[in-house]
Amino acid sequence: MPLLQVDAITAGYGDTEILRNLSIVVNADEVISIIGPNGAGKSTLMKTIFGLLHPRQGGITFDGHDISRTAPHQIVRLGMCYVPQVANVFTTLTVEENLEMGAFPLGAADLAEHKNRVYEMFPKLRERRRQLAGKMSGGERQMVAMGSALMMNPKLLLLDEPTAALSPKLVDEIFERIARINESGIGVLMVEQNARQSLGMAHRGYVLANGENRHEGTGRDLLDDPNVGRLYLGG
Repeated sequence: MPLLQVDAITAGYGDTEILRNLSIVVNADEVISIIGPNGAGKSTLMKTIFGLLHPRQGGITFDGHDISRTAPHQIVRLGMCYVPQVANVFTTLTVEENLEMGAFPLGAADLAEHKNRVYEMFPKLRERRRQLAGKMSGGERQMVAMGSALMMNPKLLLLDEPTAALSPKLVDEIFERIARINESGIGVLMVEQNARQSLGMAHRGYVLANGENRHEGTGRDLLDDPNVGRLYLGG
């Protein structure tokens, strides 16, 4: 059984349909990359999976549970966490306080254990644990956001544009951290504008356009597909 199955969903805002009959599958421990042009519906898909929007048609199953009408806080308890593209840290709180906010349901003993695991994955955060998140660079904030999501030890991590507006060096560092997260046994579903790099590390990928699936396959197959390259990868 797939860890996540999105089955022919239609979703949108008000009277506007953004996603149309869209389906994806994420198996346990996979990295899945969602790419496509601006306005393709990538972020809407992530919000619908996480319960911030509900599908008008179709269904979503996570770890054997129908979450089509489930609230985000309940989805978190099932083992899925979401890092949005913007406003993903508490800027007036320290790094450590941000991590603790990500683990509000945990007891004190579990909190210390989970915090140490995040610090092992992001050593820079341990060094900066007393620093206000609002005083950090964009790449460091992204690590804080991912670390906060990992405090719940999720089965699946949703990342919406994790490398947006970062320098090439920081982009490489964030992708290295994503690979390490996946190696720890956590599945990753990410939306990315750095399409080539994200497909290069993904087990599989989906190409969205106008709210619909246009292509799917292994990361390597999509990179080698001349139509995908010409239409979505810049050559």
